[in-house]
Amino acid sequence: MDHLDSEEAHSKKSSIYDFHVTNMTGDEISLKDYKGKVLLIVNTASKCSFAPQLRELEALFKKYKEKGFTVLAFPCNQYMGQEPYDDEVIRTFCTLTYGVSFPMFSKIDVKGEHAHPLFQYLKEEKAGIFGKEIKWNFTKFLIDREGNIIERYAPMVNPEKIKKDIEKVL
Repeated sequence: MDHLDSEEAHSKKSSIYDFHVTNMTGDEISLKDYKGKVLLIVNTASKCSFAPQLRELEALFKKYKEKGFTVLAFPCNQYMGQEPYDDEVIRTFCTLTYGVSFPMFSKIDVKGEHAHPLFQYLKEEKAGIFGKEIKWNFTKFLIDREGNIIERYAPMVNPEKIKKDIEKVL
């Protein structure tokens, strides 16, 4: 039996639907559950200067959720310690401060040797202006209904500016 190392196993992933993530209550979720939806996958941090984007992401979610759109947020503490809290505190803060009701997942790494396989895949499939690595919090990936990565947006791109792209794939 051939043994695949993690890089080879990663290369066998052909869609975001091949990945599993953990929600904030500790349940493993297959991204297949989101098949047929338009997704905006974002690495977030509550102490980041871009955190007010959470309010704008929520507005997009509310505006388009009935058409099959959702935001998937993945807190990350790899950028200047801007997400030091545990999942429960993150969720409470995001809900009370920004009204977040879209799915939020357990805190993960998005870069380095411990980067979550989903983000390894996203980076490999869609490089940004400065290369493949995710340079900061609030990097966004727009995924169509078939699981294709349509676009990658830099952290400073305001979610409002993504609206037209979302509408095109809805």
